[in-house]
Amino acid sequence: MKTHKDLDAWKFSVDLVTLIYKLTNDFPNDEIFGLTNQIRRAAVSIPSNIAEGSARNSTKEFIHFLYISLGSQQEIDTQLLIAKNLEYISEEKYTEIVLKIETVGKLLNGLIKYLKSK
Repeated sequence: MKTHKDLDAWKFSVDLVTLIYKLTNDFPNDEIFGLTNQIRRAAVSIPSNIAEGSARNSTKEFIHFLYISLGSQQEIDTQLLIAKNLEYISEEKYTEIVLKIETVGKLLNGLIKYLKSK
């Protein structure tokens, strides 16, 4: 691996952050310091922790940061379900973004599995 920027998990999660920001732009203004902020912070946490973990001195530390990213991925999944239930996003948008969230989760799990096998 050259850098974190070469990892599909990082690339897909950066794309997810962009989608999350665009999606949450339409949330009610009174949610700016609530659900909007929480979802955005969790989204940004995913590629940030991949980048930070890849710069660590050991595979064990990298895996630890990947698990943090995985936790943030699950956080977004939960928060977007809440947003859908509050009718901030449509069922169609929810289904579309959940597929992307699941892809990021699969990539993270695959990377963790790969690193553990080394």
